Amino acid sequence: MEKGRIAIPSMAPGGLDAQRSGHFGHCDVFTLVDVEGGEIKAVTTVPNQEHVQGGCMVPVNFLAQQQVNALIVGGIGMRPLMGFKQVGIDVYYDATRPEIRPVVEDLIAGRLPAIGEDQVCGGGGGH
Repeated sequence: MEKGRIAIPSMAPGGLDAQRSGHFGHCDVFTLVDVEGGEIKAVTTVPNQEHVQGGCMVPVNFLAQQQVNALIVGGIGMRPLMGFKQVGIDVYYDATRPEIRPVVEDLIAGRLPAIGEDQVCGGGGGH
């Protein structure tokens, strides 16, 4: 990824040295990483919006408003995945490492795969 804004569902307090949240819709905060020229230029955090059962589009719309281009998840449901596709946010998958910094570096280097529809969760945080 040469340029753009990456969102990572995170455990509080967020940031590059924080842990990723296992369920993107119920994370504490989103860590937002701005990339320019293939390098990290800025890191900010924003609190997650209220997420109620069936409200999977709340984080989709929120991240679209934050000008996010890419999302890194360890799991996601089909409905929000389709929502991210509709708003033009690419969703990438890494379920092996809970740390934020290495998966961001992998995405920038082109080493993270886009999530496939066969990798979605059933919702509620379980796979």
